[in-house]
Amino acid sequence: MIHSLENEFLRVSISDMGAELVSIYDKKKEREIIWQADPAYWKRHAPVLFPNVGRHYQDFYTVEGKEYPSKQHGFARDTEFSRIESSALSITHEMHSSKVTKAVYPFDFTLQITHILSVQEVKVCWKVINKSNSSMYFTIGGHPAFRIPVLPDTAYQDYSLSFEGQDSLQYELLDPASGTVVEGSTQELSLTGGICPLNSHLFDHDALVFDNGQISRAGILLPDGSPYLEMCCEGFPNFGIWSVPGAPFVCLEPWIGRCDNCGYTGSLEEKPGINALKPGETFNASYLIRIF
Repeated sequence: MIHSLENEFLRVSISDMGAELVSIYDKKKEREIIWQADPAYWKRHAPVLFPNVGRHYQDFYTVEGKEYPSKQHGFARDTEFSRIESSALSITHEMHSSKVTKAVYPFDFTLQITHILSVQEVKVCWKVINKSNSSMYFTIGGHPAFRIPVLPDTAYQDYSLSFEGQDSLQYELLDPASGTVVEGSTQELSLTGGICPLNSHLFDHDALVFDNGQISRAGILLPDGSPYLEMCCEGFPNFGIWSVPGAPFVCLEPWIGRCDNCGYTGSLEEKPGINALKPGETFNASYLIRIF
């Protein structure tokens, strides 16, 4: 089922499947902001990545010496959530661990996802509660895809990414075979005045992975240099930027934790950047999408 939030400026739609944001419609400018999941390129809109962002090396991981299979970006995006609270401007979805999830992720948990509409902003909030009798370990992230181009008679390469106040950024590349980060693959994303023009080859090697909290704000600029939208994720340690080469969208992905490094054989508990929750503890985080 699809649920809508609406005010004077925006109409926002969220699906029960994956608690996924499937539309941000700009009523004033009469245009859709979110990629509409054409399977010819990519069949999703803005999935939530949990309990893992990206892939574990060789698609399995270990906890206390036991191996568990995993798939890219976890299972939350393919799980039916329950709506537990809603109003005209806010909706909260919830999922719980089950026999199905515990076969691949051995923890008891509750995951809540809240979408809040305020003027020309959409806030996405995550709440993870550890219901286990032991510490639980996870990464979590957003994966919203934004339509480009959105103006008539413009092309993808007419748009730019913006990183206010940044002179350059360093990103890691993914190993094409395993989908995990190649250590020592650091590249520089050159910026001019904090701006990087989009081009058809930027994602030839898959996603760009930014570590060390480099990105707390990232935007997309229209061809004339005016702002189209901005992602705000203060305090997030990781960030991904991705598109399918030739596709009319770009993903700005705020992450708390990320995929394994290529060749990683340690346990989930020891993984760099892993989030740990003691029994009964709660994790909260949020990011903001601002439309101009």
